[in-house]
Amino acid sequence: MSDELIPTRRSFPADDPIFALNSEAQARKAAGESILNATVGALLDEAGQLVVLDPVMDLWRDLTALEVAPYAPIAGDPAFLLALVRRHWPLLDSAGAACATPGGSGALAISLRNFLEPGQAVLTTAPYWGPYATLAAESGMALVTAPWPDQGSALDVEAWEDALRALMKTQGRVLLWLNDPCHNPTGRSLSEADRAALAELLRAVSHLGPVTLLLDFAYLDYTREPESVTAALTDYAALGAEGRVLVGASLSVSKSLTLYGGRCGALAFPWCADPALQAALTQSCRGTWSNCAKAPQALLLRLTRDGQAQERLAAEHRHWSGVLAARAASLDEGLVGVGLGALHWMGGFFVCVPVPDPDAVCAWMRAEGVFTVPLPAGLRVGLCGMRAAEAPRLAQTLRQVLDHR
Repeated sequence: MSDELIPTRRSFPADDPIFALNSEAQARKAAGESILNATVGALLDEAGQLVVLDPVMDLWRDLTALEVAPYAPIAGDPAFLLALVRRHWPLLDSAGAACATPGGSGALAISLRNFLEPGQAVLTTAPYWGPYATLAAESGMALVTAPWPDQGSALDVEAWEDALRALMKTQGRVLLWLNDPCHNPTGRSLSEADRAALAELLRAVSHLGPVTLLLDFAYLDYTREPESVTAALTDYAALGAEGRVLVGASLSVSKSLTLYGGRCGALAFPWCADPALQAALTQSCRGTWSNCAKAPQALLLRLTRDGQAQERLAAEHRHWSGVLAARAASLDEGLVGVGLGALHWMGGFFVCVPVPDPDAVCAWMRAEGVFTVPLPAGLRVGLCGMRAAEAPRLAQTLRQVLDHR
């Protein structure tokens, strides 16, 4: 161990836990084992190959040298920021205070340093995307949770109110990361009634101190219920337009355009044009990554000017949403067939199977060649990376493990 590292930086795992599981699965498959790998967080086709959306790649190949090589503005190309915001709220005429970020993770990271002090805590749902905790820890902050509704249940208003008021009492402000619609890892979205109840809680708590709601929009293009996604975006826009709660969004092109390696996104507050907020975001960019990649920003601008490419992209999203829905239906059928409960996927890349002792269950399934990701609430299953035909094996292996562990 290097003595040059400060003591608090010496005890990390060699790799991200999810990436480590994926690496083990790939190595065992390469060695000839029959492996079901549901750890992957990227969209794969039925042959296990990465899905790359053709209309996006066609635009990428057409980019000129001057759309790729120069520095982008520190806060991002204003036209790109507006175009990305308009993918979610088409009628807006401004991106508000906004900046380009290296993917959605970059947006989350700089939200911490602008809306919380070191030692304070960000609120999110339980379960949540594991790197949320890493992002908070890297900023010297904690992460606290309130429960995501169980299948068929309403939002636990009392628990959410307790969490919000506790944070307001201890730190005088609230930052909430909310991955809705198409929640990772459950695959379910809040109902209209749940969103209304949460919005009312946020309004009430805003009388006690500043409240920032940051919507993590990673998976909205992959849903079996596009009308519900549109309704949710409308509800959040109404809350943001009121001005009592600062509503922003973490936006990314990683999943929507299959530009995972492009590392481009934005942090945007479309209903706030405060120059102080814009200056703070720009300063964070300069002090963290300086400039984001120009090529993805140029590509999105080309997309906004090309109606045919937009139609082709929308068709791709419909197709792959259908593939994900078929995989979810196959998994539900398999789970019900072995006496377990259906998961009722609504959107996104994942579902979460509730199990006791997830770490142990995950390890036992791994021994049988079935790889999932353990979470406190259960096992995260990447619908994006498994074939529908593999679902019965996953369900049957899980049943065997639960019966004999």
